[in-house]
Amino acid sequence: MLALLFKNFIRSKGTKIGLIFLLVICFISLLIGQQFQQKQQNNIKEAALYQKEHIARNAAFHKDEMGLLLYYIKFSLVNATLPVNSLAIGQRDVNPSIQSVTIRGLEGQKYDSELNNPNNLLSGNIDFSFVLIYLFPLLIIAFSYNLVSEEKESGTWKIVATQSQNTFLYILKLFYIRILSLIALLTIVLFIAILFLKIPLNQSLFTFYGLGILYILFWFAISFFIVSLQKNSNFNAVILLTIWLFLIIILPAIINTYIVNKFPIPEALELTVKQRNAYHEKWDMDKKITMDKFYNHYPQFKTYPLPDKEFSWLWYYAMQQAGDDDSAKQSQELEHKLQQRNKASQIIAQFIPTLHTQLQLNEIAQSDLGNQLLFLKETKQFHEKMRLYFYPKIFDNADVSKENWSKFKIETFNDPSEISFAKAFLPLLFFNLLLIGFGWRNFNRKVI
Repeated sequence: MLALLFKNFIRSKGTKIGLIFLLVICFISLLIGQQFQQKQQNNIKEAALYQKEHIARNAAFHKDEMGLLLYYIKFSLVNATLPVNSLAIGQRDVNPSIQSVTIRGLEGQKYDSELNNPNNLLSGNIDFSFVLIYLFPLLIIAFSYNLVSEEKESGTWKIVATQSQNTFLYILKLFYIRILSLIALLTIVLFIAILFLKIPLNQSLFTFYGLGILYILFWFAISFFIVSLQKNSNFNAVILLTIWLFLIIILPAIINTYIVNKFPIPEALELTVKQRNAYHEKWDMDKKITMDKFYNHYPQFKTYPLPDKEFSWLWYYAMQQAGDDDSAKQSQELEHKLQQRNKASQIIAQFIPTLHTQLQLNEIAQSDLGNQLLFLKETKQFHEKMRLYFYPKIFDNADVSKENWSKFKIETFNDPSEISFAKAFLPLLFFNLLLIGFGWRNFNRKVI
């Protein structure tokens, strides 16, 4: 019986066209993922080569003053990109994965990013997570909206009911065949991704795969519930497409609007302007005021008195530090508001399976807002480490030629966040069981 049902399903031209079309789109998404992966790798290689040549060139040109040399030299920190990130690009196409900073004021450099075509940012990337979230449900709806209603409308349902000992079991078999076909498609695509994108078989990939299966089952559970109402095919199609539109587009847009208005943030540009204004105004202030602030921030440098001359690198870098200190409140406010937005979106998403899946896929791939906030925090620590290393050399006017500049290579930040299976799977599992339970109750209440 099951084999016959599968043959009838797979023989349909609509089924073949749908599966082939989705498979082609999946291949395109993998190609886009590969392009993104290669771009990230090339950027890292170019950043490493640039830093090496940049430091060597400036060290040869500015060999008389350590302070002047450090004015120009940039040091790079890389946000490690996981191979699975090719499947869920998330915010990595907007937020920089490489931060190159001098030891001057940090706030004016933190939010520098690569220039992108606004039209490309608007349309976004058709990565695999997009295909899974947006397109898989449409094919599920097309496969299951008329499972019972079509046969009732054509008059063949009575024949099925008389030939089948258990009509409910027959309906479950129809769903089982369609579920199996979509999960098989998902499995094939991820297997190709493992070979094509060189994704290792690790916890991230298995969690991604498990989440994908639960998301597919979620949409089948919705279809199962709608079919259990035993309405006509037109009603089922309209309701399912309305649910898709609401859960995929309308509801996330409403939630995004709510979060943006609930937690308004100061623009990064405003923060940069504040830092620069705070630095520039120090040129017209008493130097003692600037130095007192600097010594309060770094008591260990009180042993370096301010030279009795018009300009000194001690005073200059003290001004740079003062710019960061004066804008620290705005910087903390921006970081806190972004943390609030991230936390609020995760809490709300637990009750919206589509949004939850999207956020979790990005979190697994370390392409979410939480990863970017951790990277910015690590950038601040990296910048501080470079400052504390070079400040004494600048203040002592150390010999540039005696420094081993070749040891300064790009550094890498690895996100220490761990994957939580309960956080990833439980919300979807709950909604799946709930919808299946309601569907089963409807089928038992009504005569099929």
